[in-house]
Amino acid sequence: MVCEHLAGLEQAIAAQGLTETYRGRAWSANCREWVYYDAYLDTSRIRRSMPLPDCVVDHAHRGTHDGQERGFVCTRCHDAIMGHYAPSPAVPTFEGTKG
Repeated sequence: MVCEHLAGLEQAIAAQGLTETYRGRAWSANCREWVYYDAYLDTSRIRRSMPLPDCVVDHAHRGTHDGQERGFVCTRCHDAIMGHYAPSPAVPTFEGTKG
């Protein structure tokens, strides 16, 4: 389970049934638990629909040979929730909670 700062986001994504593709220490010892989903996470819409603490920052990495990702990182706990870098018709888009 990711830290308390990202837990609500993780629960909302799981409730929508999105596929988790990886969980663990992704890039370096500075990463604790990073969770990747087979989905595009629309970070701006998620921020408008869900409260996220100040320690949770947007993250985007457009690597040319080391992968691409977009999501959120907790700067306190070094946990993250990531999805695809860009939207695609081949993967679902998560926009946060409705209502």
